[in-house]
Amino acid sequence: MPIREVDVAIIGAGTAGMGAFSAARKHTNNLVLIEGGPYGTTCARVGCMPSKLLIAAAEAAEAVRTAAGFGVHVAPPRIDGAEVMARIGRERDRFVSFVLDAVEAIDPAQRLKGCARFEGPHTLQLDTGETLHAARIVVATGSVPVRPKAFDAVGNRLIVNDDVFNWTDLPKAVAVFGGGVLGLEIAQALHRLGVRVRLFGKGGSVGQLSDPAVRKAAAAAIGADLPFDPDADVQNIAREGDEVIVRFTEAGECREERFDWLLAATGRQPVLDGLNLVASGLTLDDRGMPQVDPLTMQAEAGHIFFAGDVAARIPLLHEAADDGRIAGDNAGRFPETLTHSRRTPLAIAFTDPNIATVGASFAELTDACCDFAIGEVDFSNQGRARVLRQNRGLLRLYAERGTGRLLGAEMAAPRAEHLAHLLAWAIQSGIDVETALAMPFYHPVIEEGLRTALRDLSLNLGRQSDNPPCSIDCGPGA
Repeated sequence: MPIREVDVAIIGAGTAGMGAFSAARKHTNNLVLIEGGPYGTTCARVGCMPSKLLIAAAEAAEAVRTAAGFGVHVAPPRIDGAEVMARIGRERDRFVSFVLDAVEAIDPAQRLKGCARFEGPHTLQLDTGETLHAARIVVATGSVPVRPKAFDAVGNRLIVNDDVFNWTDLPKAVAVFGGGVLGLEIAQALHRLGVRVRLFGKGGSVGQLSDPAVRKAAAAAIGADLPFDPDADVQNIAREGDEVIVRFTEAGECREERFDWLLAATGRQPVLDGLNLVASGLTLDDRGMPQVDPLTMQAEAGHIFFAGDVAARIPLLHEAADDGRIAGDNAGRFPETLTHSRRTPLAIAFTDPNIATVGASFAELTDACCDFAIGEVDFSNQGRARVLRQNRGLLRLYAERGTGRLLGAEMAAPRAEHLAHLLAWAIQSGIDVETALAMPFYHPVIEEGLRTALRDLSLNLGRQSDNPPCSIDCGPGA
């Protein structure tokens, strides 16, 4: 079989790979998109969308369950697990179909099915037998869930988050390991859908939070909803029949619980197996990865680029899309390359309350010895939050002393998905605290809580404020 010569070869047809293909095609039509597995992005198949469908069902159940708090009395919700999972499957397949339509629109000559491996810096061998010589290569193979060996004892009662969305019914009991975003979201959703859940964290982590005060508030809020220990003392994990047995210490007492499944939500790792990166000529670290410049997505300033989760940077869809756009553009124009600016970091966990981080984190600012001030708001008495009975959580803002420029924020707060976007836009625009306070705030809205935090931050920066930070939302001086 003759060797096919291409300008750009892109390995992986997920979010990053398709973005890279679109960007590179603006420079050349002699390119190929290679996919070894099923088409359809991680987000559509097993990530963002199916998880939010599960959370939406859980929110509906919780709204019924807590309606009495408003004086609205209804029967306890009857949750049909088969119906819940059927809707998730239908809607998930619909989202996947949109991705498949986009793939099908690509010229068949420019998309190849098969697993690719490096046979040289410019040579790719497919398991179909085809060989490519590519002037430039983009690696966008994505990531897969981590399956820790510590869970081997439970055998096929071990699942990862991807497996949840293949269920046809809801189980009775699940032990969830991992206090990150995935663990928090799935554990809380399953709990609210009537599944007995216990969430085991490690090292005190709560989602993506690094601010100790916000992390404590988030752990308290989640822990008030379901059993959650951010730093669980697990003594033993075993299997007996079709049951998973977890022995752990709680408040100094040894306990044992039995579950149908053990869900490992302990992170994801880059898909490198089978790529044979050693043959690429790149210098690899102990993880088998080269150094990648996040502003060009180049490895060693050469002709090989990495994009998306495999780049092991920030495993979020919008970041993967940006990675792909940057990698594809530079692969298409190589040897010329452009340094692309990155958008303000933004990460959201769709728990209740939402957990979000924006811009520079507390840990990043502290590690960099940045001179910054903090402003905060506790939502327990915030007007709109109390109206909605969502009055729990804490938001902390960070600004540079001297300039007052907003740097970042961490929060566990009601409707933080919206607050986080406002702050991301403000930080990316480079505005300072006083400029933010001059913006309009309607009444009554959750965003008035943000204004309270801004006022507190202004005072802590040594600025004058016409209104005290704790002024009531609906009274004089609001």
